[in-house]
Amino acid sequence: MDSRILNVVVNGDSMWPTLRAGSTARFEKINSESVKTGQVVLLDHPFRPNLRIIKRIQSIEDGQLFLVGDNPDPNTSEDSHNFGEISSSLVIAVLVSE
Repeated sequence: MDSRILNVVVNGDSMWPTLRAGSTARFEKINSESVKTGQVVLLDHPFRPNLRIIKRIQSIEDGQLFLVGDNPDPNTSEDSHNFGEISSSLVIAVLVSE
């Protein structure tokens, strides 16, 4: 098995309809500096140790990412609307396919 690939079980509805709770999402480890706007990424939560989250990159400015959930209900996602922009260095992997 390729050690660059991570299979992650989705927990929660913040990325619905792209990713459904209970489904398995396939991510590829990348250099965090190579991320692009629009990509779905797996990252370490900026303030909660030992928690990984999945979000979409809405914008990038000076290595800082603004992340959002895909769910149109704003109450379903803890994202940059709550914790602000985060460093791209927190990104672990990018979604292989949607």
